[in-house]
Formats: sequence, C-alpha cells, structure tokens
Amino acid sequence: MTQRQSSLSFRLMALEFKIRDWLWPRRTIAEEAGIGPGMRVLDYGCGPGSYVVAVAEMVGESGRVYALDSHPLAIVGIRRLRQHKSLANVETILSDCRTGLGEGEVDIVLLHDVLHDVHTPRPLMRELHRVLKPEGVLSFSDRHMKEEEIVDCLTSDGLFCRLRRGRRTYSFSPLKPSPSDRIDGERAAE
Repeated sequence: MTQRQSSLSFRLMALEFKIRDWLWPRRTIAEEAGIGPGMRVLDYGCGPGSYVVAVAEMVGESGRVYALDSHPLAIVGIRRLRQHKSLANVETILSDCRTGLGEGEVDIVLLHDVLHDVHTPRPLMRELHRVLKPEGVLSFSDRHMKEEEIVDCLTSDGLFCRLRRGRRTYSFSPLKPSPSDRIDGERAAE
C-alpha cells in the first residue's frame, strides 16, 4: 500500500512533528473528531505518536486507542511512549492496511496526514469502513491534498459520505454497503 520510508527519514519526520506538535498541539485537532470517554479510536498511520497521548487522555481508562503504523520505528516509539506515560489504554498494530480489528469495533478513525502516501487507497478505505461502527466517524486531515481530492477519494466508492468540515479536519460517516457490494471477494457486512 505504501512504500516504507527509511529509518533516517522516519527519525527526521518525527523530529519535525515534535516541533510542529509543540507549536500546534494535536489535541485541538483531535477534538474536532468528537472523541469522548469510553470510545475506541484507531489512529491510522500514527507515526511517532503525535495524537496518541491526547487521544488516550480523551477516551479515558474505559476507552481504547489503537495506534497503527507500517514503520517498525513508529511502533517501538509508541510502545516507549505508552510505558513512559503509563498509557494502559493504548495498543499498537504494525500493518500497512489490515487492522486486525473486528467489524464495527471502532468509534472514530483518525486518518491524518497519511493518505497522500497511500498508492492504492481503495483497500484502505474498505478496511476503515469495515472497522468503523455504523454511527462512527472518519476524521480526515491531509495538508498535501486539496479539498476536492479529499472528498472524491473518500466518497467515490460509496463507502463514506461527508458530514462536516471543521477548522482543520473533515469528518465522514460510513455508509451501509448494499448486499451486492463485495470486498476482496467477500460479501460486505449488512
């Protein structure tokens, strides 16, 4: 799905994100998604963990944060962060598409600053649709894409519809697939 960046490139990106996050805290952006206590949130493409601490605090002890990334250094970093900050409600997933989560298990997906690097977005969109609850929200932000590209990419397959545009994010809602829709040769959930 994505081409994995080198370890050096990942470390430089992590440094850039630390500076960015200090200047513009990620909690403010995460709040636009409507995250609350007890929710299950998938941070898809979590990178060095810019959102992890804030989201873990927002969902509280009864919630869960799934931090997914395809780069092993991201997962190592999140595990260190989890231990250092005592974040018992954070779970890591090393993957570039499949989450390993159950169908309809997630309240909110954060897909922030990732999609521009995904070469084949359709399988990813199907997976995110699969794991989101019917009333769930896909929170999207990508400074590398224009609004028209964002809306087209997320709505063209009929999996999501646009809910609203926030100050820094777009929110999308999963649409229920018709019984004739097929995902990777399997029948879509009704």
